[in-house]
Amino acid sequence: MLTELAIRDFAIVDHLELELAGGMTAITGETGAGKSILLGALGLCLGERADTGSVRHGAERADLSARFDIRQLPEARAWLEARELPADDCLLRRVVTAAGRSRAWINGQPATIADLKALGERLVEIHGQHAHQALLREETHLRLLDDFAGHCEAVGEMAETFRAWQAARRRLRRLAEDGDELAARRQLVRYQVEELDQLALAEGELKGLEEEQEELAHAEERLREAQFAAECCDNDEGGAVTLLTQAINRLSTLPGSDRGSLAESLAMLGEARIQVEEAARELNHFAAGTELDPERLAWVEERLGEVHRLARKHHVMPEELTERHRALQAELAGLEAGDQDLEALSAEVDTLRERWKEQARRVGEARRQAARRFGKAVQEQLAFLAMGKARFEVEIEARETPAAEGLEALRFLISANPGQPPRPLARVASGGELSRISLAIQVVAARHSTIPSLVFDEVDVGVSGATAEIVGQLLRRLGEQGQVMTVTHLPQVAAQAHQHLHIEKQAGRDTTLTRMALLDEAGRVGELARMLGGVNLSDRTLAHAREMLDASQRPHH
Repeated sequence: MLTELAIRDFAIVDHLELELAGGMTAITGETGAGKSILLGALGLCLGERADTGSVRHGAERADLSARFDIRQLPEARAWLEARELPADDCLLRRVVTAAGRSRAWINGQPATIADLKALGERLVEIHGQHAHQALLREETHLRLLDDFAGHCEAVGEMAETFRAWQAARRRLRRLAEDGDELAARRQLVRYQVEELDQLALAEGELKGLEEEQEELAHAEERLREAQFAAECCDNDEGGAVTLLTQAINRLSTLPGSDRGSLAESLAMLGEARIQVEEAARELNHFAAGTELDPERLAWVEERLGEVHRLARKHHVMPEELTERHRALQAELAGLEAGDQDLEALSAEVDTLRERWKEQARRVGEARRQAARRFGKAVQEQLAFLAMGKARFEVEIEARETPAAEGLEALRFLISANPGQPPRPLARVASGGELSRISLAIQVVAARHSTIPSLVFDEVDVGVSGATAEIVGQLLRRLGEQGQVMTVTHLPQVAAQAHQHLHIEKQAGRDTTLTRMALLDEAGRVGELARMLGGVNLSDRTLAHAREMLDASQRPHH
């Protein structure tokens, strides 16, 4: 439950810290005093949208925080633990700057506004003063009944199955509609893969073919030139070896050839002859090992031509052809699995449809049982609210088409007077009757809520007198089960509260501020007297207020 609310520089509040307790808390004050400010501050802590008007005039930012005791709220604790946040406490903080920027924290850790909203839904349930207007919309009736029945998880699973079913149906329809186009694509890709299969170009083969083609294409030229070079080095008709031998023989017969520069020249000529003889032997060895293979050259050049042709056809470089082959094989495998996918998807659609129908059948049965209990519970509250002759019904009709919400359409009907047929709530003429019907429905819904903190914002509008006192008793009973905060203008309702929070506006020379305080017994008597009799409080009005407070605090049977 909400234990503390701190407000700083929000609307016309400069600084306020409230400690709140369980039970029923009445929130009262003159019109315009700022009761909506309290709920607005709480709403911002729970993730509602902020605007620049939230910040008090002249201040830089509004700072709001709400602390909750969550020891009895396993869903809230689980939400915090799932995000690795401390779960022994729950402090929500919201800061809104004058420029309109907003930041949020949960237990001291930065959080998104969506996080505040998600956690807030597990902490507080707000019933607004316009709740009866929402009840006029039939789409809210099904949600209220599902909350009452306590099978929201089953409803959520059913809705999820429905969405999965519809998504599978759409995929199946697209797959069927694209069948001809996919068949044509499959035929083309199959031909391309078969063509590349026939080529069977191995990884790295292209480089080997190019090197072999170069080798074979120049083999005859290399043989011819190698033989010519070998002849230049050594032949009987004046090769380099013969000429070097002649030069050495003639120099070596000269006087002094064994010394000086002649000796050095002879040594170099000897080394040159040895090098030329070695070169001749290597060239002859190369020429003897070279074979001409025009047939192999033709085959290599033909294969290279085929590789380049297919590369151009697929708009890739020749070295990218093997990768293109693999990609087409993968695409073909996927396309050929398409027929199987069509069958599998069709089976999935059937499975999901049958699962949804079974879930919808179980939910529908639970709804019909809950509808009887809900109708009876609301009927009892209407009797308590002096509408005992009214007849409330929950009408369930079969939907014409399947929906995420199930197989049923639902609406609340009311017959305000005996002899009149039940009619939809939207056709109930009296505003006072509609307010009481709305309150009865909200009380029944709140009694079955898993959230112990309930806020009622002027839900008693349109009622008065003895009915107002009964409304107060209803809210007090709810407060005994948890925490109820109610904004009210009715003294009969405020008197029933376990504690009373008073809000007043104080106007100074240059500023207007709102003050809020929990009233003691004397303060409560004075505020009830004001609500009963206006500004000038007579002894009689005070006595009436005292009597009202004493009577309301006694146990009700």
